[in-house]
Amino acid sequence: MARTTLTISSRNYSSWSLRGWLMVKLSGISFEAVPVAIDAPDARAELLLLSPSILVPCLRHGPCTVWDTLAIGEYLNEIAPKARLLPSNRAQRAHCRSICGEMHSGFSALRGSLPMNIKARVKSFKVWSRAQLDIDRVLLIWNECLTKYKGPFLFGRNPTLADAMFAPVVTRFITYGVALDALSQSYCKQIIAMPAMQEWIDAAQAEPDDIEELDMEF
Repeated sequence: MARTTLTISSRNYSSWSLRGWLMVKLSGISFEAVPVAIDAPDARAELLLLSPSILVPCLRHGPCTVWDTLAIGEYLNEIAPKARLLPSNRAQRAHCRSICGEMHSGFSALRGSLPMNIKARVKSFKVWSRAQLDIDRVLLIWNECLTKYKGPFLFGRNPTLADAMFAPVVTRFITYGVALDALSQSYCKQIIAMPAMQEWIDAAQAEPDDIEELDMEF
């Protein structure tokens, strides 16, 4: 059987690597994570939000190579349907795809103002107005899903692509001490407690601090 690999970059800083990696973990497919050197020019640009990167995450499964995060999620849902990465109900699938797409293409102020840095804890962080609008929208999405589908994940009892897409936001909220309502706090705890997330966080904690620009102080 052909080897399945997922190319990733920094576990501490790369939100897209986390999304893709978590999707593959949730699928149950055996794979090997292949890290890209953090000082590689394309990886560095992606981490600094200077340009999109087709390097990470990149899934190679048999003859197929898939490098867009949403495409990876859709591909995994096709080859591992029992993992239920998308809800079985058509209306819920459409809802799940909609919020995944919104996360994929939006929230630029949140991304720029609160970059992912799992190891950091920033006290008294000032959230500017544009980033706060993004935060408010994320919390609205979470509350609507958790209320409608009864949790503990966004679409019920089973984690889906939506939870993988929003997992880096959970780490951002923890890093910068973002004020959350009770339901959103509970959701963040649920995501962090996932074994796959604990595995990722442990690896991030062990990672050297090689990107000085992203090891910020406020």
